[in-house]
Amino acid sequence: MIKAQVYESIREIDPAVWDALLDARSLTVTHAFWTIVEESGLNDFQYRYVVFTDEDGQTVGQTTFYMVTTDIAIFAPQWLRRTLEKVRLVFPSFLKLKMLECGTPIILNSPPLVLHPDLALQDIIPVWHRTLQAYARRSRALVMVLRDFESEEAGWLHLLRGCGYHIVPGLPNTYLDVRWDTIDEYRDDLKSYYRSKINNHLRKNVQLQVRHDLVEDFAPLADELCRQWLIVHERANEFQREVLTPTFYRELSSGLEGAAKVLRFFRDDVFVGHALLLHDRDTLRWLYFGRAEPVNDSLYLYVAQAVIETAINLKVRRLEMGLTTYSVKQDVGARLESIHFAIRCPWALLNPFFGLGYALLNKPAKLENKMIFKSSRVKEG
Repeated sequence: MIKAQVYESIREIDPAVWDALLDARSLTVTHAFWTIVEESGLNDFQYRYVVFTDEDGQTVGQTTFYMVTTDIAIFAPQWLRRTLEKVRLVFPSFLKLKMLECGTPIILNSPPLVLHPDLALQDIIPVWHRTLQAYARRSRALVMVLRDFESEEAGWLHLLRGCGYHIVPGLPNTYLDVRWDTIDEYRDDLKSYYRSKINNHLRKNVQLQVRHDLVEDFAPLADELCRQWLIVHERANEFQREVLTPTFYRELSSGLEGAAKVLRFFRDDVFVGHALLLHDRDTLRWLYFGRAEPVNDSLYLYVAQAVIETAINLKVRRLEMGLTTYSVKQDVGARLESIHFAIRCPWALLNPFFGLGYALLNKPAKLENKMIFKSSRVKEG
């Protein structure tokens, strides 16, 4: 019989116990990473950590969830979001609900539950559900959200459906599969239209004397990095949720033994922007982008090229480019990977209405992969 123990702080758990099951899983599910997240003071997140054990007391699974106030219409189309903005001038909390969310608030991790390799999904998922449901009811959360599930996790979604969850689409993730040894090989592999477009933007940045460097110790820059990120965040029109802090940048710089890196961008030796990266085993994650001024120019495409070059130089298998700004990311070669959430109301009588209501409020834009390389076709997302 599997038991679940809920902890209120990652510091209550021995790092050796928490990390025992990780094997080759992402750095972003490690004890060290969660310590950084917990201490960073993001939004009103209240984190909880679950350790699952078998009848012998051996750890067989772990996951993290958090309470947070979130916009239930977070993926609403633009016309609806504009309407909601007007309504919220009078009613600021309209359609903003207290949620229990299982996953990682600043990272996409599929699936959000780490399991012992010998444990069957059907043995753990009902226990997982009951644990979250009981906590959601005690906390008076109106919605439970289990995120994120990429396409290969269909088996998880099937079992969660059996526990009463509605399976709904989120914004797709983006990946560039790295198969080149140099940045020149990558650009030579682009079809002529996309190669010409990129080269034109790169020439503009050369004329403007734009350059970049890569640093691992970026803690002294934390305040400026956070300020730059906020400038971009406040102008986002596709997705807004977590609000970063200088503490997050400082802790990330020192807490992961050099895995976190910052690409700094300069124009005429003026620090004009940055890309926050995480070298996560065989993946380079592009976490965030920030810039000093809210202007439309060629800098973002130059940044994307610098991130791709960094991924190639680090010899990773893939570059994760994240959500939003899909047009630019697809034009430099990113493929789309569909993401699904499992949502439900903790109370069975209300649950059918939540699936319908969520579907009506949230309509993620339908995107298709582009064929931009000469050498091979991208996989369907």
